[in-house]
Amino acid sequence: MRVFLLSISCIFLLACTPSKKQNPQHTNPLPSWNNTHSKELILSFVKRVTEPSSEAFVPIENRIAVFDNDGTLWNEKPLYIPIEYEINYIKESAQSNPALLDNELYKGLAEGNLAILQKYSTFDLINQLFAAHNNQDETEYKQSVYRFLSKNHHPQHNRPFKEMIYQPMVELVHYLQQHNFEVYIVTGGEITFVRTISKEIYNIPVENVIGSSVKLNYISDEQGVRLIRTGSIQSANDKHVKPCNIELHIGKKPIFAAGNSDGDYEMMEYTLSGDTPSMAILLHHDDAKREYSYMHGTEKAVEDADIKGWHVISMKNDFNQIFPN
Repeated sequence: MRVFLLSISCIFLLACTPSKKQNPQHTNPLPSWNNTHSKELILSFVKRVTEPSSEAFVPIENRIAVFDNDGTLWNEKPLYIPIEYEINYIKESAQSNPALLDNELYKGLAEGNLAILQKYSTFDLINQLFAAHNNQDETEYKQSVYRFLSKNHHPQHNRPFKEMIYQPMVELVHYLQQHNFEVYIVTGGEITFVRTISKEIYNIPVENVIGSSVKLNYISDEQGVRLIRTGSIQSANDKHVKPCNIELHIGKKPIFAAGNSDGDYEMMEYTLSGDTPSMAILLHHDDAKREYSYMHGTEKAVEDADIKGWHVISMKNDFNQIFPN
């Protein structure tokens, strides 16, 4: 009987012992990355700042990482996904509100004239597209966005827009979280838009999303309590505004930053400006076969990478896959 009980105990202990195979990243961190110098630099940095015996050790409460979204965590070509949404929204809304097409930009987009986008600065474009939702209930906006991202497909890759994420970059987000980094999205995109799917597709909670925003009106009447969107910009979260909003919303300087364009220049520069060990990476779109190859809008960030100290990540050479299987 004693031998039998001992055998049962051993079996129970073996069954309850965690297996390393339960966490693939334990033996192969960042599996969608090739074993290049870029991957080595990232793993080395994380090890240095999280190993208690390291001179570069950073306490958990100061492990802040910030990621741009469009072109860094998910696809942004041939059009930004938020613009794809706005075009769809304007077309649908114009059916019941034809006056919407009195606006030159809205009319052009509804008719498929994408060249009209070039007539507007980034700020003017944000301002006008956000204004299309003036007087819309915030809850209705969230539902509209989520429905679009779930049901509408990318025109070339034929998968729902919310699945147009870069698998290697999402793995990086999760890897940092596993090492007690608090990961934030800092995007030029509309804050509520990104919050509708941030937890689902990135494991980043809504409170960790910082983005461009509009002013909201608080309404309490016989119909109930609700928040209504206005056409007024609260914040256009791009370039030099990103570090300001990081301080406003987080109150701490990041030690890791990931971007892909000149719009992320100041965010990466800010991240590397402190005394704490830090790292910044710039995702370079150079894979025409599996995604797209382009430089427009990222020329300065790439040109200054060596001087500024951020590392350029090649999608072609550093990623062994782009999108999730």
